[in-house]
Amino acid sequence: MAQISMIVATDKNGAIGKNGDQLIYISDDLKHFKAITSGHTVVMGRKTSEALPKGILPNRRNIILTRSTTWEQEGAEIVHIDIDVLAITNSDEQVYVIGGGEIYKLFMPFAQRLFVTEIDMIAESPDTYFPPINSNDWKIVNTSDWLVDEKSNVRFRYVDYERIYHE
Repeated sequence: MAQISMIVATDKNGAIGKNGDQLIYISDDLKHFKAITSGHTVVMGRKTSEALPKGILPNRRNIILTRSTTWEQEGAEIVHIDIDVLAITNSDEQVYVIGGGEIYKLFMPFAQRLFVTEIDMIAESPDTYFPPINSNDWKIVNTSDWLVDEKSNVRFRYVDYERIYHE
């Protein structure tokens, strides 16, 4: 099976979105996201793909999950159930699940790593959340210092997790 990771930015309560968009745009985090995912496969839901300002992400294999059998996105592979993604990826492929909320829930059981940007804020009226990170299943392997984005002046940090495999 492919190496499956998730990459996400959350507020203090695990919120990730509101009205079909990110909570806030952090320029430095977008650069971090690009550096991690470039050259790899990204998996997203239809709503996440529609929220991308320039369409599909360049220099990546874009796989989009949707329930619609007629929806199309030029330059992307469209699949209709999560198992299809696992079937069409190679065992040596690095796959990054990039959202949204339903897609994160679908892939949480398969994920081996989580790349979480913790935003030092509580969003107002969010409507989409990342699944809870259970400390019995995940261990923190890296935590950055707190950073402040130059453009948005938002405080954030990176926390990386690896799955704990129980015997």
